[in-house]
Amino acid sequence: MSVILLLIPLSIVMALLFLGGFIWAVRSGQYEDTCTPSMRVLTEDAPPVGAVEPISPNHPYKEEQR
Repeated sequence: MSVILLLIPLSIVMALLFLGGFIWAVRSGQYEDTCTPSMRVLTEDAPPVGAVEPISPNHPYKEEQR
């Protein structure tokens, strides 16, 4: 029984901490744009800087095979 008297106030304090963290996150703009990050996965990334594109078989400067 004495454990319950310790756990109930402790759980209330933890719940208030989580509620305070959630309110802080909402006020600081953490949840403003919820659509763009999920759509960003579907778009192609830009090629890395300095990346060389592969030469296609019909490329005019393709070296002839010997």
